[in-house]
Amino acid sequence: MRLLLILPLLVAATVHGDDDWTRFRGNDGTGVGNDHPQLPLRWSATENVEWQTPVSGWGWSGPVVVGESVYLTTVVADLENESPRSGLYLGQGVREPASGEHHWLVLCFDLNTGRVRWQHEAHRGRPTVPRHPKSTYAAETTASDGERIYVLFGDLGLFCYSLDGELLWQHDIEPMKTFFDYGAAASPVVHDGQVFVVYDNLVKSWIAAFDAETGKENWRQERNESHSWATPLVWQHEQRTELVVPGRIRNRSYSLNGELLWEFDGRMSSLVIPSPFVAHGLCYIASGYVGDSHRPVFAVRPGGSGDLLDQHKDDYSMNEHIAWYQPTASSYNPSQIVCGEYLYTLYDRGFLTCHNAITGEEIYGKKRFAPQGAFTASPWSYNDHLFCLSEEGRTYAVPAGPEFSIVHTSELNELCLASPAVVGKRLLIRTASQLYSITKTTSQSPDADSP
Repeated sequence: MRLLLILPLLVAATVHGDDDWTRFRGNDGTGVGNDHPQLPLRWSATENVEWQTPVSGWGWSGPVVVGESVYLTTVVADLENESPRSGLYLGQGVREPASGEHHWLVLCFDLNTGRVRWQHEAHRGRPTVPRHPKSTYAAETTASDGERIYVLFGDLGLFCYSLDGELLWQHDIEPMKTFFDYGAAASPVVHDGQVFVVYDNLVKSWIAAFDAETGKENWRQERNESHSWATPLVWQHEQRTELVVPGRIRNRSYSLNGELLWEFDGRMSSLVIPSPFVAHGLCYIASGYVGDSHRPVFAVRPGGSGDLLDQHKDDYSMNEHIAWYQPTASSYNPSQIVCGEYLYTLYDRGFLTCHNAITGEEIYGKKRFAPQGAFTASPWSYNDHLFCLSEEGRTYAVPAGPEFSIVHTSELNELCLASPAVVGKRLLIRTASQLYSITKTTSQSPDADSP
């Protein structure tokens, strides 16, 4: 795909608002969008499309929105390489770095029109590490504090831009060998003047905090982990604010100064991918590699310290800081979501389950989507509905509640692995080649979304 040369255009600085979508899975990492009457339950490549804009290259980073601007990353190669693909990959990575010169790009679009406002080339060169066969060199979703954009290319570097595209600082990251050469994927998070980055690999894993304004490294802690790609969570509760990071060996929580607050061995699955989030005052931590017998979900209460299993290492239910535990309830790639009192788990192979989010009780077991699909993107919700986007570009709309049904399926007919964004009246979906803004059209009747 050709590199498009686009002149930068100025964007007015914007204060972070309620309708912004500032990180992977939204401002709080839950995937739950604000309700809006113009958000549709169905769409297609032409129906309920406000605008669509082509995106060159490859990337599975999700859209981030601040004010009237949408931020996205992509990597464009001068030579043709093996394209990301859907379906099963049998544990094999792309074992050699891609060939040819690559361009790591940061893009800014106008939220109202889809017009490209500016484009910046963060780096140019040949990749030094391979990647997962489904992934790209732009896997990480950017993050924003409403003042700046923080762009992570996980095996390359952390870049900070003003909202109008000026490079303010960058911090190079030494690339490391990862499990099966899958590469990095955890997205950055920003809170209270610090940008947090986790890089688990086979050589020297770490978590670090960088000053949001200057890029100065405030602290760094080594991690005894190697098989995790989950985006960390800033958990704010009455006792304190902490940084929760899952891991195959230990689930851990750090203070904002990098001190270890608590940890526990959850006997997590071989690969840890779902990202933690909070609902009903509980922090949900999960991992579910499809080949493992133990695919746990934990609902953790706030206020823990030290080893949470110090007294009861073989019985999770005996610990006061673990509200509930399910041994085989986690998905592999998609993160879970809570709608009301229900916790939903979207499985890669096309199933959905529902548990009581507060007690862990199963509401319904695996329900298969039809037509069948494969899933990597995490689910999202608005207007009392849950939405699940398959790798084939099909979205299933499921009413939130204790009964499973599919009220609509929406087809974009293109490879989709990026998690969408919900901002005001718009749903933003990234496909392999397009960025869509989806909203109810003015010509649509008020009851057009009724089942």
